[in-house]
Amino acid sequence: MKKLHFSVSLLTLLFKNPKLFLVALLLGGLSYSYECFIARDTMSFAGIPTARESSMQTSTRIFRNHAYMVGYSDLKGNPLWVVYKLTTSDENAHHLKRPDSFSSDWRNFGLITSSDYTNSGYDRGHMAPNHAIALLYGKEAQQETFLMTNITPQKPSLNQKLWQHLEAIELETFAPKFKELWVYTGPLFDAKTVRLKNSYWVEIPDAFYKIYIGIKGNGEIKTLSLIIPQNAKSNERLEKYVVSIDDVEYRSGFDFIHQLDDDIEDRLESTIELQNWF
Repeated sequence: MKKLHFSVSLLTLLFKNPKLFLVALLLGGLSYSYECFIARDTMSFAGIPTARESSMQTSTRIFRNHAYMVGYSDLKGNPLWVVYKLTTSDENAHHLKRPDSFSSDWRNFGLITSSDYTNSGYDRGHMAPNHAIALLYGKEAQQETFLMTNITPQKPSLNQKLWQHLEAIELETFAPKFKELWVYTGPLFDAKTVRLKNSYWVEIPDAFYKIYIGIKGNGEIKTLSLIIPQNAKSNERLEKYVVSIDDVEYRSGFDFIHQLDDDIEDRLESTIELQNWF
C-alpha cells in the first residue's frame, strides 16, 4: 500500500511539473534501452529465447535478476524459461544457509504466493538453483532464487531426488569442463491444462527441460539437453532423458541460441553427443 501511495504521489508531481516530467521520460527511455539492448544480452547466450510462433501460450515478460533471467508467463503462472551461467567455484565461493521462505515478486503484481503451493502435493521447484547461485553469486542473488517467479510445481519425488541430482552434476561435473556453462531450463506443458488446487493462476507442468551450452577455452561449443517428466523415477540414469535442442524447441515453443550462424545453430541443435558430458 505504501508503494502504491508513493507511485501516485510521484505521478502527481510529474504531471504538475512538465520539465520534470520530460526529464523523467528521457531517463526512463534510456533505462529501458539499456535494459532491452545491453543488460539482457549479457545474461544470455546467443540471444534471448524467442517464441517460434505468435501465441499466448508462449507470451512472456522478462525479469532480470542479479544472477539469472526469467521469461515469465502470467497465463501459466510459471517461468517458461530461465537462463543462468555457471563457472567453476573457487576458494572465494559463498557458503550460505538456505533461506527459510519464498517471496512474492512485485513484478508479478503479487499474483503468485508461497501459500498457493501449501498442501497442493507439489514442491516449490526452483528453476535457477539455490545452491549454485548462492555459491557463485552471493546472498542477494541467492535470495532472488526464492522469488515465486522462479518457481514451478514439481512432484516431491522429482524435485528432491533426480532434479536435485541433476543440479549437483551441472555444478560439480559439467561446469568444470568448460570456461563457462550456460543453462536454459523451464517447464513443459501438454495440451490438457491442470492447475494447483489452491490457485487458479498456477498451471502444473508435465515435464521439465535443461539445455546446457558449454564454451571451452578455445571457443568450441558443446551442447546437451534433456527433457525429464514429472513422474521420472529417482534411480533412473539421466542419459535416458537426453534429447536434441530441436526436441526442446518443439515442445517448449521457443527458439534458443538463434543469434549463432545458421549452420552452427542447426548443427548444435540437431546433434546429440554424450562423450563431453557424462
